[in-house]
Amino acid sequence: MTTGASPRASTDASTEADTPAGAEEVDFAALGLAPQLLRALSALGYEEPTPIQREAVPPLLEGSDLLGQAATGTGKTAAFALPILQRLSGRDRKRSGPAALVLVPTRELAIQVSEAVHRYGSELGTRVLPVYGGQPIGRQLRALGQGVDVVVATPGRALDHISRGTLRLDDVETVVLDEADEMLDMGFAEDITAILESAPEERQTVLFSATMPSRIDSMARRHLRNPVRVQIEREAPAPGEAPSVRETAFVVARPQKAAALGRILDVEAPEAAIVFCRTREQVDQLTESLNGRGYRAEALHGGLSQEQRDRVMARLRGGTADLLVATDVAARGIDIEHLTHVINYDVPSATESYVHRIGRVGRAGREGVAVTLAEPREHRMLKAIERATGRRIPVEKVPSVADLRARRLELTRAALYESVLEDEDLDRFRVVVESLADEFDIMDVALAAVKLAHESGGAAFDEEEIPEVAPMDRGRERAPRGRKGGGRPSQGMTRLFVAAGRSAGIRPQDLVGAIAGESRLSGREIGSIEIADRFSLVEVPENAAESVIRALRGTTIKGRKANVRRERDQNR
Repeated sequence: MTTGASPRASTDASTEADTPAGAEEVDFAALGLAPQLLRALSALGYEEPTPIQREAVPPLLEGSDLLGQAATGTGKTAAFALPILQRLSGRDRKRSGPAALVLVPTRELAIQVSEAVHRYGSELGTRVLPVYGGQPIGRQLRALGQGVDVVVATPGRALDHISRGTLRLDDVETVVLDEADEMLDMGFAEDITAILESAPEERQTVLFSATMPSRIDSMARRHLRNPVRVQIEREAPAPGEAPSVRETAFVVARPQKAAALGRILDVEAPEAAIVFCRTREQVDQLTESLNGRGYRAEALHGGLSQEQRDRVMARLRGGTADLLVATDVAARGIDIEHLTHVINYDVPSATESYVHRIGRVGRAGREGVAVTLAEPREHRMLKAIERATGRRIPVEKVPSVADLRARRLELTRAALYESVLEDEDLDRFRVVVESLADEFDIMDVALAAVKLAHESGGAAFDEEEIPEVAPMDRGRERAPRGRKGGGRPSQGMTRLFVAAGRSAGIRPQDLVGAIAGESRLSGREIGSIEIADRFSLVEVPENAAESVIRALRGTTIKGRKANVRRERDQNR
């Protein structure tokens, strides 16, 4: 398909979140939605459409293609889901093939979108199926065989089912590319093209992206026909309420990141903080590590039920927990009034994600802190964020043991100062001090008392220094993908052997797409790639190697079964 010479209805709607002065307010009924959908939205507590919903729903109901720029949290899932459901209401339920295919970058987003579509279509009996790597494929095969209306899938797993003949697109009327820029970053460009070419030519195509780089525009020109264009900007803060956020970064080697985070938390002493991680597995591991260090941390990711999620949020809002360790997808829609710190455990892969995260603090004139932990190879990503935001992110040294001890002593001094000022019941200890003063200098007695108070707060243990590392420049960062890396794997990484190479048409993006689509790793976490004639070597984090191997079993790469194992000789 080719984009027409002029768009049918170009809606360059740089719409603010509030209805402009003098404009008529629009409710969901005014968008032309069916009564069943209106009732479902009302039951879910939706009162009025967001800007992206106001702009996108009417043209989508008319059948137009749409190119939308909207960030996470703007309500774009409902913007494309509601028109899909409306068109399904008159569909012949005897058809087994899906009428709509939604492509998303991650398994967590696939689950979230699938659940949202199910909720919106509760009165329609809509059959929705999430399809992603890491889930038993037999379950997906059975559901596809019984018939579904909407499939929400990661590109790699969708293409796998298409090649098996278990996902037929003959009846597809709408294809949605959600978070398209993220999918391209993860190496899914070729998979997306293959999927779109397998879908009927006379279909509705919807593309949403947080950013609009030239490659997104190129994809839209190739696959969308005369698209309506919608651009939604973030809500501008009210006068006097501009965010006040102190941004800082620390360059830390991967093995020392958890220890460095603990050191930073000790020095910063946040009232409440969100720590963002890339994967569900990383959230669980880091939460366990932080709790082992004495913090009150709670995990939040797509693997939790709604009941578990509610309990986590209740603990955080009630003050029985002060750290929330979460994935981006799971943290959407969360608003914590007393939040003081946002911490990026890894550098976000997209500037929009960084901006959205740090926008959670520093509201209503309050000061907030945004901390980013960057591995040496991620330093250039920090620079990209600086260029995009126009703000400098100073790189600081991880607090030393001396810094930590000084901070803990300061906390002890502050606690004693407060006790002297506020405690009216000190006289009962006077007899102890006077009896000791008969034998020791009063200063020595005071020092011993301070020592006891300091150590009773759990501050007496020694810690090792965290090695200082320098950021890698672009030339030193890692061997380019597709060329020989040689030597040992990078620190904290291990190499996997894949029994397919150049002779099978394997390219670096094929390996990145397969791993990111089937496992919990993102494309950014995959290291150097070496492709030989009959095999390939891929660097992945050591702690994720076994889960990647398990996730790739039974899948195919370029039509070949993925035979993957650890590289036997790491010293070749």
